[in-house]
Amino acid sequence: MSSPVGSPYADSEVGRLRTVLLHRPGAELKRLTPRNSADLLFDGIPWVERAQQEHDAFADALRGHGVEVLYLRDLLEEALTATAARDAVIEHTVADLRLGATLRSAVQAHLSALDPAGLADVFINGLAHEELTGGNGLVWRLMDRHDFVVPPLPNLLFTRDSSVWLRDSVAITSPSMPARQRETWLTEAIYRHHPRFASSVAVYSPGEEWLEGGDVLLLAPGVVAIGVGQRTTPAGAETLAARLFEHGLAESVLVVPIAQDRATMHLDTVCTMVDVDAVVMYPPVADTLVAHTMTAGDGGTVHVDPPEPFLRAAAKAMGIDTLRVIDTGLDPVTAEREQWDDGNNTLAIAPRLAVAYERNVETNARLEHAGIEVVRIAGSELGSGRGGPRCMSCPIRRDPPD
Repeated sequence: MSSPVGSPYADSEVGRLRTVLLHRPGAELKRLTPRNSADLLFDGIPWVERAQQEHDAFADALRGHGVEVLYLRDLLEEALTATAARDAVIEHTVADLRLGATLRSAVQAHLSALDPAGLADVFINGLAHEELTGGNGLVWRLMDRHDFVVPPLPNLLFTRDSSVWLRDSVAITSPSMPARQRETWLTEAIYRHHPRFASSVAVYSPGEEWLEGGDVLLLAPGVVAIGVGQRTTPAGAETLAARLFEHGLAESVLVVPIAQDRATMHLDTVCTMVDVDAVVMYPPVADTLVAHTMTAGDGGTVHVDPPEPFLRAAAKAMGIDTLRVIDTGLDPVTAEREQWDDGNNTLAIAPRLAVAYERNVETNARLEHAGIEVVRIAGSELGSGRGGPRCMSCPIRRDPPD
């Protein structure tokens, strides 16, 4: 078992990063084909070995700045030594309505016979029709031999989406897409059953209103922004806000509606933080985003203010005069291209120190001009799933921001 090294805690996007959760891409990406990638919510078909090299370099860059890197696969295998963790994830997995009673029984028997390592592999990599021992019944016979009895999880690469640490508590999120729901069950198994997180309190759980971690930004201690759109609903934002107020984890929550297209799926695809008073933003939305500020009311109620410009509302809630804005790109065409290439999906290691994809040359130049040190990493294959360094990382422990 991994031994605890520091308690989980995060109250900002930019405090010195001490511990992070990553998932090294593996065999689950090798399951992607042009036939199934849309169903599995992955934009491209990556060269997996190169993606692994790029991810290893990402992890090494973090370690080089003193960050402890935890791998989801390792934690999951260790958590699955607990019977309760095994039973919970198996139960969720076989509840898939595609299976039918006969095939469900066969899948349950197959999974129950695996050791923790084998079970972790199936939960992440999936289980193909030809790999299931004891398959039978109508559903089994009518499946294509290349179909998945248990689909793989290529989006597990983006660990930010399945959980968010808010001070010393964790929100295990609730995705809208069935293809991503098992990611949160695996994450829940880790946080509930791994000894490292034994004292953690979960303030949100899978199966609640739709909420994904890419929509949650910790603007400052006690100030949280939540994007609402395709993946996070207003109900999800309201529920999380109420929990944060109830547990004393936030004083203000800014709810930010996001116009949806393929390049603006989550709030962190249009806005991330690189300093205590600076964000990098996609120019077309910088002046159009609005926010509804929520605060705790009497008797457990939540007060919602009328909308105002996001940048103004954020600065007000953070107690600063203004937020500095660094644009992606230098002109409209470059901005759109580098937005598509995750130019503003940066991961702050510390104030004024951020990881970014090297290919976003103009955005990185603007960051450096603004006094932000950029740790450049390759992302030609990692970016094929439409996610950058922030998407690929779940901060578990940060120092308070300077």
